Amino acid sequence: MDYTAGSGAANDIGIDRRGFMKLLGAGAALAAVGGCGGGGRPMAGREVPTDKMTYRRNPQNGDLLSILAYGMMRLPRVPRARKESLPDVNDLDQEAVNELVDYAIAHGVNYFDTSPVYCKGFSERATGLALSRHPRDKYFIATKMSNQRARSREESLAIYRKSFEELRVDYIDYYLLHSVGSRDNFKERYLDNGMLDFLVKERDAGRIRSLGWSFHGEGDLFEYLMSEYKWDFTMIQVNYFDWRMAAGTNRSDMSARRQYEILAEKGVPAVIMEPLLGGGLAMPHYKARAKMVQADPDASAASWAFRFAGSLPNVITVLSGMTFMDHLQDNIRTYSPLVPLTPENDAMLDEVSKVMLEYRNLTCTKCQYCMPCPYGLDIPEIFAHFNRSLNEGNFPDDKQDPDYKRARRAFLVGLDRSVSPIRQANRCTGCGLCVKDCPQRIDIPGQMQRIDKFIESMKV
Repeated sequence: MDYTAGSGAANDIGIDRRGFMKLLGAGAALAAVGGCGGGGRPMAGREVPTDKMTYRRNPQNGDLLSILAYGMMRLPRVPRARKESLPDVNDLDQEAVNELVDYAIAHGVNYFDTSPVYCKGFSERATGLALSRHPRDKYFIATKMSNQRARSREESLAIYRKSFEELRVDYIDYYLLHSVGSRDNFKERYLDNGMLDFLVKERDAGRIRSLGWSFHGEGDLFEYLMSEYKWDFTMIQVNYFDWRMAAGTNRSDMSARRQYEILAEKGVPAVIMEPLLGGGLAMPHYKARAKMVQADPDASAASWAFRFAGSLPNVITVLSGMTFMDHLQDNIRTYSPLVPLTPENDAMLDEVSKVMLEYRNLTCTKCQYCMPCPYGLDIPEIFAHFNRSLNEGNFPDDKQDPDYKRARRAFLVGLDRSVSPIRQANRCTGCGLCVKDCPQRIDIPGQMQRIDKFIESMKV
């Protein structure tokens, strides 16, 4: 793989939350717990280079791709006060999207990944509006055949044609079969209706430049698709936690490491999704974060995750869903240029993974595929609050703990601020409609019941 730039392991430490904050110091505390999707809010005032982005040469077609790709799944929304004046359900803040896209392009980012189902179905439109203001040769667009709920040939063709209209393009650079999970799923969505044959012909005609697929599913499907079909690229979920703690944690019976190895063996370049494991690696448990701080006090938690993904040689680009400017700036710094992990860094991340395995988060990536819930639950935000509380030490699971009352109050107050009481876990009926659409294979009704019981236990 062609790399192009634009122009000491931590020892095991015993530490409590107060000790962790003291270790960071007052100036760095914000970086640890500031809530940046780039991994804790980055230090203010650090330079954001404009000409040092790392690029990877795609061996299949020669494209020079920025190692940082903009995932357009978590775009900024208009403030709540402005929503009432909106003419429809599209609440994306187009001005903010434009600003982020302009900044990304100005700093070397050239790969933008979207889908017809992202952001309530409005991501492609917002992406097209923002990118069409720039010369077409300044960016690569990736989008998907997102026919999970519209599988007939006619419906699938409509999805495909609408992508060109929304994105304002006459060709798509990277087109994916979206979230393929099982052989039956693949057969119904792409073979029985003739859509795979159609997309291959579209590639031959030049309207699709590269054809690939994104994987969330069974290992035998992965091996089948890689042996029976020729792909230009494949999107897989890779992060340092899944890489090490493979057993049942990457939502597939085939490890992330093995998926990557198969792609490398076959010479198929990998596009990486979920390098932050849905944001969980951006704000890991404070005991894990302390090991990172000891290794490099100035590095955000997210930067370690992005360096890991970018250090794999068969990776051509790494997606990040950057909602805010500081997310984008932190990730640009990390990849401008990329400094590959050292053996000492790798050993530190192994220790971090062990801590995270002990204090395991719910594996929700906030993809929103489970939404809307017919009973009004805010499923992703319920899970996000649970994970934040665990990682920040606000998890009141031991009534004998001297810190229990403070943690209990922090958990309950934070929950009501994050999720309206009418959208919390106790409203779950167990219908299970959400489960089949979850690419992480979470038993959502079971977890809602567990969280509800946990909350009730605090009220006794």
